[in-house]
Amino acid sequence: MLFTGKEKSQHSTDLSACACCSPQTQQLFARINKELSRRSVLKGIVASFAAPILGMTGSTFAQASGKPDTFVQGTEKSGSSTPESGKPIRLTNVRIFDGMSAKLIEGKDVLVEGKLIKALIGRGDAVAEVDTIDCGGRTLMPGMIDAHWHSMLAGIPQMTAMTADVAYIHLVAAEEARRTMLRGFTTVRDVGGPSFALKRAIDEGRFPGPRIYPSGAMISQTSGHGDFRMRTDLPRTAQSDLSAAERAGISAIADGNEEILRRVREQLMLGASQIKIMGSGGVSSVYDPIDALQYTVAEMKAAVSAASDWGTYVCVHTYTPAGIQRALAAGIKSIEHGQLADEETVKRMADADVWWSIQPFLADEDASTHISPEKRADQKRIAEGTARAVELGRKYKIKMAIGTDILFNPELAATQGKQLAKFARWYDNVDVLRFLTSGNADLTALSGNRNPYPGKLGRIEAGAYADMLVLDGNPLEDISLITDPDKTMKLIMKDGRIHKNDLG
Repeated sequence: MLFTGKEKSQHSTDLSACACCSPQTQQLFARINKELSRRSVLKGIVASFAAPILGMTGSTFAQASGKPDTFVQGTEKSGSSTPESGKPIRLTNVRIFDGMSAKLIEGKDVLVEGKLIKALIGRGDAVAEVDTIDCGGRTLMPGMIDAHWHSMLAGIPQMTAMTADVAYIHLVAAEEARRTMLRGFTTVRDVGGPSFALKRAIDEGRFPGPRIYPSGAMISQTSGHGDFRMRTDLPRTAQSDLSAAERAGISAIADGNEEILRRVREQLMLGASQIKIMGSGGVSSVYDPIDALQYTVAEMKAAVSAASDWGTYVCVHTYTPAGIQRALAAGIKSIEHGQLADEETVKRMADADVWWSIQPFLADEDASTHISPEKRADQKRIAEGTARAVELGRKYKIKMAIGTDILFNPELAATQGKQLAKFARWYDNVDVLRFLTSGNADLTALSGNRNPYPGKLGRIEAGAYADMLVLDGNPLEDISLITDPDKTMKLIMKDGRIHKNDLG
């Protein structure tokens, strides 16, 4: 994984240096392991459920009685206007970006019933027994989707995480989930970390947050990108305990077909909607160089076989042509990163009809300055490769998805929309918005039978989930509207419930 972001201190981890294998991360996992008794895990999960309730200074969440969410933050009103009558909601006086069309839809209202969009109706059409919300001529669009997110660790600084109680880490993850949704991201594809309990609590309506498509633990070979052990932990024997990261559910070390089958099946048992494996090294990895190939074709096929048996797919962390080609040979359906792909490899990706999930790793104001000298060349190659990869993806019409891949950086997490708006350097605004809505939704649907949200996502149409944003302006003309949600997002709805209403 690769992270970018403007460094705030020597301990912050940014987005153009892969932080998941850094010494600081390993120390964090070691600390988590010390406190991860069965009792502490349960306490942490319970505490995470209580996060928004305890954090009243930032928000108020009225859930216990089953009433709609209510928030007070920044410009948000001190009360949700979600009607308590139980009637359908009619959003009127809006122009609609439906997640697909290049032009806004005029003259239509959106009728919401329960969790779903019931219909798009004519503005003059009479509908009995509805509560109407006037959107003041603003733009309505689907809630956004981040295709590469880490729910548990995006919003907490490394040093804080390394010194905090485990329960506190759960609290921060729950609070960050709320913030994620209030940035307009109503769905995230989580590609590494123990987000199962967080997802469950959100789905049960215990506190606000995005829909989570969880991968669970990243599956890694010994010495791979998900092997967070120190040199002193080697060699591993049949009598060795699991590593700190494995006990925490961050990663699962597996070598050989049998171990891979077991670890993949464990994540599926826990509720993984897709499986994540590690196929090459990373920029700031301590032990695995970026060009290192990880997992044989046979081992990758074992992961694919186990996932396919459950009706879902495998995604792979890899940057290099060799790593991508090996993944293609194994039947992997989604390439994560891939910034070093050459043209021949991209042609093969097109022939295999795979997804390419790419991140904005650029040599810009958000690039990390805290990189070891020996890794700076890799960082530069990745930044240069991002632009080349996007161009090749466009040339060969690859199915592209976009995500952020932020870890241990609350300042950068707050700029989630800004990071993804950077793709407007290569794409028209409407194409970026399609990625963030219907396009990324199509990738999440690849989980097939394991899709936790089998309805329509990322679209404004009858039968789709009522996950919607109302923006003060037209994002097809000004993509920067998604970068300042506090000011521009006047209404945020998920599952038909209004989580923010600042329409005036």
